[in-house]
Amino acid sequence: MSLEKQELLDLKSKIGREPTSTELQIIAAEWSEHCSYKSSKKHLKMLPMTGPLVINEKGYDSGVLDVGDGYVVTAHIESHNHPSAVEPYGGAATGVGGVIRDILSAGTRPIAIFDGLRFGNIENDLQARWLFKNAVTGIADYGNCLGIPTIGGEVEFDECYENYALVDVAALGFGKKENLIKNHAKKDDLVVLMGGSTGRDGIGGSQFASDSLESEDRSAVQIPDPFIEKLIIEAVLQARNDGLIHAMKDLGGGGLSCAISETADALEIGIEMDVDKVHTRESDMHPDEIMVSESQERMLIVTSKTKLKKLEEICKKFRIGCSVIGRVKFDNQVHIKKGSKTVANLSADFVANATLLDLPSKVPDYLKNIETEKKFKPISNYSKTLMKLLASPNIASKIWVYGQYDHEVGIRTVVKPGRDASVLRLDNGKFLSAKIDGNPKHCYINPREGAIGCFEEACRNVVCTGAKPIGMLDHLQFGNPNDPEIFWTFLESLKGLTDFAKTFDIPCVGGKVSLYNETPKGPIKPTPVIGVIGLIDKKPSIQQKISKGDCLLIVGDTKDEMGGSEFFEYIHKFVGGKCPVVNFDDSKKNMKSVLDVIKNDLVKSVHDCSKGGLAIAVSELSMTNLIGCKVSLEKVPGEKLDIDRILFSESHSRYLLVCDKTNLSKIEVILKKNKVSFKQIGQFGGEKIQFFNGAKPVIDLNVEKTHKIWLHALPNLVLHGKKSV
Repeated sequence: MSLEKQELLDLKSKIGREPTSTELQIIAAEWSEHCSYKSSKKHLKMLPMTGPLVINEKGYDSGVLDVGDGYVVTAHIESHNHPSAVEPYGGAATGVGGVIRDILSAGTRPIAIFDGLRFGNIENDLQARWLFKNAVTGIADYGNCLGIPTIGGEVEFDECYENYALVDVAALGFGKKENLIKNHAKKDDLVVLMGGSTGRDGIGGSQFASDSLESEDRSAVQIPDPFIEKLIIEAVLQARNDGLIHAMKDLGGGGLSCAISETADALEIGIEMDVDKVHTRESDMHPDEIMVSESQERMLIVTSKTKLKKLEEICKKFRIGCSVIGRVKFDNQVHIKKGSKTVANLSADFVANATLLDLPSKVPDYLKNIETEKKFKPISNYSKTLMKLLASPNIASKIWVYGQYDHEVGIRTVVKPGRDASVLRLDNGKFLSAKIDGNPKHCYINPREGAIGCFEEACRNVVCTGAKPIGMLDHLQFGNPNDPEIFWTFLESLKGLTDFAKTFDIPCVGGKVSLYNETPKGPIKPTPVIGVIGLIDKKPSIQQKISKGDCLLIVGDTKDEMGGSEFFEYIHKFVGGKCPVVNFDDSKKNMKSVLDVIKNDLVKSVHDCSKGGLAIAVSELSMTNLIGCKVSLEKVPGEKLDIDRILFSESHSRYLLVCDKTNLSKIEVILKKNKVSFKQIGQFGGEKIQFFNGAKPVIDLNVEKTHKIWLHALPNLVLHGKKSV
């Protein structure tokens, strides 16, 4: 139980008596940071959450977007950071399970999973390697058992996550608009708990996730069972088709405490329930334990007496538990009984709405001189430097990760992981593109511009597939919000995301705030993770094989903004400098131009420039097509810069376009018409990746050799502890 002194006084004042132990546990769960968002809720309202495609219904746990022709897409993002840091396999697996049930609760079938993973420095940290391996296995096992493809994500390593893990899981759902659950309730409707048995695992999980991780409390980590989850998905969708569900909510953080109180509050009803009716895994569970257990694979359903028999038959058919645990009343009370004895009786709106905080904020001291650059020793061998970056954990191929995921099950996957964004086929002939991105290095140096950059990068990635961004998910991960400096970084990130979302008309359709992410060495870097969903009306841009003689163009300017770059941090071990800034006008023009070029079917391949800069982006195109490329650095548009800055700057709003010679002039016409900065900077052919400064090559690498090192660097490090370079 972790109520603040003032919260305890508020509770006693409201009910006019001493609270029971069950009431204390319910309130502690619901008012925890994890469930109540009490530090952030007041500020999250600044984000734009409406738009022509957004469907808002009371009580939904996922965002809903209308994609036309009577179809909807649902989206949600969740985290399981504390549990994954303690028990990475179970923590990551149950993170997947929870976000899947959020998608299911709107009445849509889950069709895809994405994961964003962050760990300590795996080059010298055995604990980080262990966490990484097991979290990936947990996600793979759970998603693969469900038969839902894991089609995208990102992996990043940074010393700020030492002895810790960030595990973000996003999911997408799809269904007919007419089948959405319209949450409602009638008097004397029944409250049904379906799915797995309630046990002692995950007790106090939401409170555990709402404080700094100081102990390995394994009892607070939930136990996954993907096979029950698979059965729940099918049972719920059949019950939906048969019109048996009046309202539905998944049991996540806070367990029954939150599911009951939030359902009652959203529907403006009362719920009376009996803990003795809950099907449990252990016979001697106390009411307090039953109410705050976060055992997985459970759904709360409101149905009528006349529909109950059919619902029970469906549960029996799928061999999943089904208990009538309560009934709907219209007194707005959450009334919890054990048999005939009352163990808790509280007003639903009071339980579900913690007092919101207005925390102080202050510019962090560390930012005072962060943009001041050091003088670095000149690079004597750029070929070696590029090879070292390509083998670094943050840039090396992640095929070892996504190769463990079944990303083709369900036959919707059109563009697989490993590209800029993944693409799914929808039943109405359209396509859905999605990507999640984060960059804590940039966000540490400039939280506002860093967050905007994450958002724009996710947009660039879906644009590379020919999709127009239609919605975003944000996951805001920071340290202890009671530290004014940390809270300032949260507010700055949020303001940046809001500015970008409003300017580009991309509504926020869902999100999550995860605070108290601290390690023994201090808070993590600000880590907002942004998911962007894009819609393609006709056909996606599917990368074609690059051939000898194909032209390489770059759209967008390269600028002197190296702060937070992999080059500064991995090669020079320097944290600081000016972080990349998005110019909103250029970003809009460049996005529109790239989409125009793709619509006219003029390009073979489109790839964005991001982590590692131009040198990495060109190398990735060469390596994945096993063809050489010659690039002239003096042709790269932007201000006149030193060689290392042209090669490794991570300036935003840049795209690489590959086309055959016959389409070059047509592309140039479109780009000139849209008044964007662009240049043809190279040509493909041969067996070498070469960057020229005038007539002299400053980088000269064999494609095949480079590809092997890039491909095997991560598994060599994770499985054998060996650096490839």
